[in-house]
Amino acid sequence: MKKRYPLSWYLTGALTARTGDEMAGPALLLAAYAVTGSAARASVLLAAATVAAAVGGPVLGVLLDRTERPGRLLAAALALHALGLTAVLLTLDRLPFPVTLLLAVLTGLPGPALSAGWTTRMPTTTPRAAALDAMTFDAASLTGPFLAALVARLSNAQAAVATAVTLICAAVPAALRSAGSGAGGSGGSGGSAEARVGRAASVAPPEAERGPGKGSLRARVLVGARYVLARPVLAAVTLGSVVSAVGQGALTACVPLLGERALGGAADGALLPALAAGSALAANAVHARRAPDVDPVRVMRAGALLQAAGVALAAAAGPAAAWDGFAAALVVAAALTIGAGEGPQLAGLFAVRHRETPERLRGQVFTTGASAKITGFALGAAAGGAIGARSLTGALLVAAALHLVAARMTTGRG
Repeated sequence: MKKRYPLSWYLTGALTARTGDEMAGPALLLAAYAVTGSAARASVLLAAATVAAAVGGPVLGVLLDRTERPGRLLAAALALHALGLTAVLLTLDRLPFPVTLLLAVLTGLPGPALSAGWTTRMPTTTPRAAALDAMTFDAASLTGPFLAALVARLSNAQAAVATAVTLICAAVPAALRSAGSGAGGSGGSGGSAEARVGRAASVAPPEAERGPGKGSLRARVLVGARYVLARPVLAAVTLGSVVSAVGQGALTACVPLLGERALGGAADGALLPALAAGSALAANAVHARRAPDVDPVRVMRAGALLQAAGVALAAAAGPAAAWDGFAAALVVAAALTIGAGEGPQLAGLFAVRHRETPERLRGQVFTTGASAKITGFALGAAAGGAIGARSLTGALLVAAALHLVAARMTTGRG
């Protein structure tokens, strides 16, 4: 029987690691800009780490599924990510920029350990636990950027990066303690509906039946992708979540422009993601109480529709030369609506993945899905920035349309 560890310990580690991760992005961006004096170089540095995470996710998932001690591997990934961030910080303006850029790419490779990789170590797969897990993302999204700005203001951007590294390292003991435990293991409530569905879903493709320790790394990566594509429900929610991520990326690229147009300054636009994260956290707190009684696929679809409505509301905010009460109210309401949809949508996605995936493939499915979403977000941000430079309203409407498409794609029909 596998030894399990408390959900509270898991959630504490997840919150700590993810807060450090959410803090690291803006802190690294501020540090790079402060040291190099180039906003372009700072953006390229952050983009390199983000794209690398999309590549590292599937590989990390395979390794988590193959190893007998996934907790140790997860802890090692966290330590490597923290070490990489430190190396990037120390080499800024001391070594040629391409060298620092390469270090950023290497730093991003184990990045999914802080998100989907950590979720694979969840000690229970109930809908309530999935909602609580999603809440750690929301809380981290709310706290991380705020801490980065606070530390940078009180000290400097380099100290903000160092604080993010400290938080990531502080989560290593929780990762180590998760060794030998796993979602859906024999130590849980094996008679639950979720456990029964998980066992029914464990009829995997022939490649997967060879077990987590067999086959080449490339073959195992393909197994995870093939498993997702072979399950209509899992494929539908994965595709829907990726399309939503494209819309989220497009919106993110528009935040400074939206701040200038409706709030009176680009810097004020940075308040909108924090508002959305706070709303997502509150929405998931409510959802966690009702999660066992609702279909997670329906939750995902409703979440995409709410995000579409919120982005459309933001598009309706007219230009303002200075602080405009009505325009500001619209974008604040838009951010709250977007967060109310985004939080439960993520919780629903986690619940479906746990329900539809056998334990031995869970790492591959979660990290492959996360990597696809990261890629979609990056593509959306690039497209949103290009369109927004010509028409902010046009870019926001495209983002809203993407969420509508995502809602249409998200289906529970098997």
